[in-house]
Amino acid sequence: MSTAGAGKHLDTMDHIAVTVANVAETVDWYKSHFQCKVGYQDETWALVEFANIRLAFVLPSQHPEHFAVLGDPSAYGQPQKHRDGTSSVYIQDPSGNNVEILALATEPAANSKTK
Repeated sequence: MSTAGAGKHLDTMDHIAVTVANVAETVDWYKSHFQCKVGYQDETWALVEFANIRLAFVLPSQHPEHFAVLGDPSAYGQPQKHRDGTSSVYIQDPSGNNVEILALATEPAANSKTK
């Protein structure tokens, strides 16, 4: 499948994911230093919401560092369903950076832990 030009209209950044050593410790630090709320958290990753963007904390063994753009992941390949109800496809830019094309969940995941 050719994806050339498939995402030229994607313009909404959803989140940036950075690797951390300890998800819970990192979430606690951000909550104590910034005005943000936890949108999702489990043992391997968390999503912290600021007024203008979301920041994901991921374990390197579970998730790659990436940034996510909202769009139709099926335009880029076979979407993977995630435990939080989202679906996505990962692609790489010419420099090897991971870009997640993300479709948000239509309803919250049953196992979502928010704090």
